[in-house]
Amino acid sequence: MKPGNQTPVTEFILEGLPNTRELPSLFFLLFLLLYLLTLMGNTLTLLTVLCNSRLHALPMYCFLGHLAFLDTCLSSVTVPKILAGLVGPSGRAISFGGCVVQLYTFHFLCSTECFLYTVMAYDRFLAVCQPLRYSVVMSRKTCLWLAAGTWLTGSIHAVIQAFLTFRLPYCGPNQVEYFVCDIPTMLKLACADTAANQVVILANIGAVVAGCFLLICVSYAYIASAILKIRTIQGRQWAFSTCSAHLTLVLLYYGPPVFIYLHPSSSQASDGAVAVFYTAVTPLLNPFIYTLRNKEMKKALRKVVCRQTLSLHA
Repeated sequence: MKPGNQTPVTEFILEGLPNTRELPSLFFLLFLLLYLLTLMGNTLTLLTVLCNSRLHALPMYCFLGHLAFLDTCLSSVTVPKILAGLVGPSGRAISFGGCVVQLYTFHFLCSTECFLYTVMAYDRFLAVCQPLRYSVVMSRKTCLWLAAGTWLTGSIHAVIQAFLTFRLPYCGPNQVEYFVCDIPTMLKLACADTAANQVVILANIGAVVAGCFLLICVSYAYIASAILKIRTIQGRQWAFSTCSAHLTLVLLYYGPPVFIYLHPSSSQASDGAVAVFYTAVTPLLNPFIYTLRNKEMKKALRKVVCRQTLSLHA
């Protein structure tokens, strides 16, 4: 479509999730419960890491604190708008500027989390494969630089995606067939040829996802090789337990985006269901997976809960 003299779009209407309008009250309560549990779980995880000086000093838990904060923000970018859309038609409207901010923030948080999982895999590689050098290589300063690097690279990636998407003219229609302003659905509304954009964006996202996933796979290949060389059962159990939670989160996180962005023939309904999983369900599961599989986290969490309980009764 050519822009011609058509009026530029000033707001978009998010269609929301398919198959939710028949029972809006039920889905509103469901997503509200998911959101509140996500906030509670990730806030508790973050407070547990911050309030325990021992955990706060360990790189793995420092990265876990960043992950909890990212999950809280990611859920907050998408779920409140879903809830607003379930309340009424006016809640589905979003301004052009708001759409730009939402798309940027969405990809900023998602890509930062992608890079963070890669850094966490490197941390586990050092802990299992080079335990004697771990404290030297993964120093407090290195940990902070790596964490800052994930946020910086995530921001750069999101700026590129947002610029490529919104440099195109939008002159109608303004119905976004999704629950969030995201690249595939926004390109369908552009009043210009989007072939070049689709190629560049697909290459960019593919390079980030494939590159990070490849580095994670290489790290775990070395970890698996190191675990097989451990002679004691206790040693193998420790090595496996220290990596299993992270590996579970990686599998939960990488599957859905690959399905959406690298599978262009998928339907709106399937994309929506898959996207909800990694934007609403995975952030809810992450703190429980790490807490239930980690003795240190469970012990520190009990201390935080007991301390808060005692302060309330004091």
